[in-house]
Amino acid sequence: MNITLEQAMEAVKAAQKKAADIGTLMNIAVVDAGANLTAFARMDGAWLGSIDIAIRKARTARFFNMNTGDIGQLSQPGGSLYNIEHSNGGLITFPGGIPIKNSKGEVIGAIGVSGSTVENDHTVAEAGTKAVK
Repeated sequence: MNITLEQAMEAVKAAQKKAADIGTLMNIAVVDAGANLTAFARMDGAWLGSIDIAIRKARTARFFNMNTGDIGQLSQPGGSLYNIEHSNGGLITFPGGIPIKNSKGEVIGAIGVSGSTVENDHTVAEAGTKAVK
């Protein structure tokens, strides 16, 4: 099952609202279950360099059905996933990417957010996931 365009847009809208609430500018990407870009928004003034990072965070979260921050913990030197960020054409292994699940707990896509601290990125991404019904 895939996230719908309507659901993806709701996730983007909720993430934009959260970013505005905490006073930051974000790039927000939502991918479907196949890791294909479904929706994207760059808030006015958000860093250009974070566009690709947001998309890669979303794809990374979907490829492994894990929060990107969790993958980052496992990819440290000596970790079981050390150097994984070099696979799949380049992954992002710090917070801001979260799988999106439906009411049955099935992964239907993922969101990736970039443009601030990784803590803010994760907070904004989390708001986006909560908007998907």
